Amino acid sequence: MSDTTDTNATDADDVALEVDAGEVASATDNSNATQRLRGQTDEGAQKLTLSEKELVLTGAPWPEDDLGDTMLINMGPQHPSTHGVLRIMMELDAEEVVRAKPVIGYLHTGMEKTAEELTYVQGCTNVTRMDYASPLSNELVFCMAVEQLLDIEGPERAQWMRMMLCELNRISSHLLFQATNGMDIGAVSMMIYGWREREESLRLLEKITGLRMNHNFIRVGGTAADLPDGWQRDTLETLAKIERGVHEYDELLSENPIWKSRLLGLGIISTQECLDLSITGPILRSTGFAWDLRKAQPYLKYDEVDFDVVYTTNGDVYDRWRIRLEEIFESIKIVRQCVEMMPTGDYRTQDAKITPPPRARIDESMEALIHHFKLFTEGFKVPAGETYAALESPRGEIGCYMVSDGSAKPLRMHIRGPSFYNLQSMGPMVRNALVADAVAIVSSVDPIMGEVDR
Repeated sequence: MSDTTDTNATDADDVALEVDAGEVASATDNSNATQRLRGQTDEGAQKLTLSEKELVLTGAPWPEDDLGDTMLINMGPQHPSTHGVLRIMMELDAEEVVRAKPVIGYLHTGMEKTAEELTYVQGCTNVTRMDYASPLSNELVFCMAVEQLLDIEGPERAQWMRMMLCELNRISSHLLFQATNGMDIGAVSMMIYGWREREESLRLLEKITGLRMNHNFIRVGGTAADLPDGWQRDTLETLAKIERGVHEYDELLSENPIWKSRLLGLGIISTQECLDLSITGPILRSTGFAWDLRKAQPYLKYDEVDFDVVYTTNGDVYDRWRIRLEEIFESIKIVRQCVEMMPTGDYRTQDAKITPPPRARIDESMEALIHHFKLFTEGFKVPAGETYAALESPRGEIGCYMVSDGSAKPLRMHIRGPSFYNLQSMGPMVRNALVADAVAIVSSVDPIMGEVDR
């Protein structure tokens, strides 16, 4: 009897040992698997490291934060209020933002590198897609840089046409801001109203250029075509509709107590912080610095028209909204002067090395057909050198630095996109704000991610 008991006890001990060994092996495997997963997750990840603090765990659903512990959250890159594929890493102390870090690159298209493989004739089809809310500004700055290298200037009519189109584009861009900014902050009806007037501006641009967006209408030496019949009447009627609608925005929001309590004193930035970070446009002008390249360094015919540079002094979200609203009225004023003062003449330079022959001439002459074919397949050569051209886009200074080696393609091209620099304002503006206020602050920056991730 005792022998049987001892044998059973021994067998039980062996089984126990086997179970314990299995548990240890399983735990080891799980640990290794966890380590492997962590390695895969962390590899190449963007990090915003928390301060090293002891984490206190309690049974309560929301523990008391006696040690000031913070946590990280991601706003975006798929978020309705980031205006594109933008990721913002936020460190939070409860509902308060300790710091924020914009993470970019999710929309990268390599447009600057692509430009090196495109002729100067083809270049506008590339750059027009960067700031897709203001494509004509992209086209203009590219053409200005090429024209500086060629040492040419387009005809008077082309200069006025370009200015009118860019101001119409500024209006449509700011109307887009009015619509989406209202939606972000909670004024849902603004999305409907802003879209209503924006459609009018895009309809006019489509009649003039043939497309609502990505026009490829401003070309080196002038424009792709002349203004269509009846453009004066259509332009003035569209401006009247837009002006009437924007006055409604003003009445709806400017003195609205909910709107003001939501925006006043929020997301403040100073002039010095803007200058340190190379921030331009409405953000800089909201701090009291009335810097606008249309006045400071006039191009096209801006020195021949009457308009004011809109600026404020508080540097908050309310001021940035107000500036863009008032700039619509100033752009309307400029476009009306363009309609009144538009000169007659050519809409593009008559240099045969740059400009294709008239369409009717192609049907009559084999030489004209060959010229047209070679111009659009091989392009024209630009003298060797380097240059920088800049203008005032709806978001600030957009510049084009270009290097030519004497061939038909640029050796290097770099675009100074204002949205890229303006995103840096997130740091000082979001600090100590609430998470809900971060949405309003991001909206007030008005970034276009195609321009950031070019």
